[in-house]
Amino acid sequence: MRTVLRPVVTVLALLYFLVDALVYWVIRPFAAWIGRRRVFALFAAWVSGLGPYPTLALFLVPLIVLEPAKPVGAWLVGTGRPVEGALVIAVAELLKVTLVERLFRLGRDKLMTIPAFAWVHVRLVAWLGWLKGLPPWLAVVAAARRVKQAARTLALVVRQWVT
Repeated sequence: MRTVLRPVVTVLALLYFLVDALVYWVIRPFAAWIGRRRVFALFAAWVSGLGPYPTLALFLVPLIVLEPAKPVGAWLVGTGRPVEGALVIAVAELLKVTLVERLFRLGRDKLMTIPAFAWVHVRLVAWLGWLKGLPPWLAVVAAARRVKQAARTLALVVRQWVT
């Protein structure tokens, strides 16, 4: 059973993390802009005053609240409401990735003092490293680089044509 399920689970995990990576790649500039707002500087100062376990609780809130929105969005798509479903998935993913990434950056040192969190983090990073070494992931990364380069070239041509 394990040998049968492992490729299926690997493909599903690869797709899941691929979607998260693509979303993060798209929203990274937006997340950086948000991080430069004064209110987030105050939030960062507040988070830095928390202990490891309150930081962990705060880190888990966006995951617990927003992760279930993906199946809800898929259900909406499956029941004939593709726009609403895609919107639910997009907004939940945008918020989740932005908040989790920010909270992890702010509290990484404290989170890593929690033995269970550090253990899971080390294994998750190793597993992601293994996934990112697989040929499908490498192919997607290469395709993304080509698309990015083509977009830059197109933007340059359009700028020159406009001016």
